Amino acid sequence: MKVLGLSGSMRKDGNTAQLIKVILKRCEEAGIETKFVSLAGKKIHPCLGCEKCKEKKWCVIENDDWGEVVQEILDCEVLIIGSPTYYYDICGQLKNFIDRTYSLYHDRKLAGRRGIAVAVQAQKGANRTIQTIEGFLSSHEFSSLGSVKGTGYHEGDVLTDVEAMKKAEKTGDKIVRLLSPHHD
Repeated sequence: MKVLGLSGSMRKDGNTAQLIKVILKRCEEAGIETKFVSLAGKKIHPCLGCEKCKEKKWCVIENDDWGEVVQEILDCEVLIIGSPTYYYDICGQLKNFIDRTYSLYHDRKLAGRRGIAVAVQAQKGANRTIQTIEGFLSSHEFSSLGSVKGTGYHEGDVLTDVEAMKKAEKTGDKIVRLLSPHHD
């Protein structure tokens, strides 16, 4: 049983990572195993559109960090996946990562998990960022547990977004209720 927080931001401890970690903290406090992974500093090549994955059932690009990160998703029950908003959408690093998961789509290797979309905007655009992430989750047959949007530009700004903090904590509580054993 594991909750994975995946930040697509190129800032390792930026606002996206911090907002995801608020959700993870609620899970940890309830004794649920969590892990945080950042795509910052990782090499994620773009999809080549080669279609070789249809036969191989895995992406044929092997000289980067994509496979290692995907393995973490395959091992989790709940994925919290977030991105900063770049030009009204997800950032390029996360887009490259998501595009490569097409290789897992053929056999629905990611289906049956639960997902939460997280987006941070400087001023606006987080709605489309959430839509893109939710499109990824839906395509791979994740069950949605909702989304969390935050506003912040400088590192740490999102922690002063009161509504985002409340929503992140409530989302963490929802995961806890879902994964905790029920008592009679």
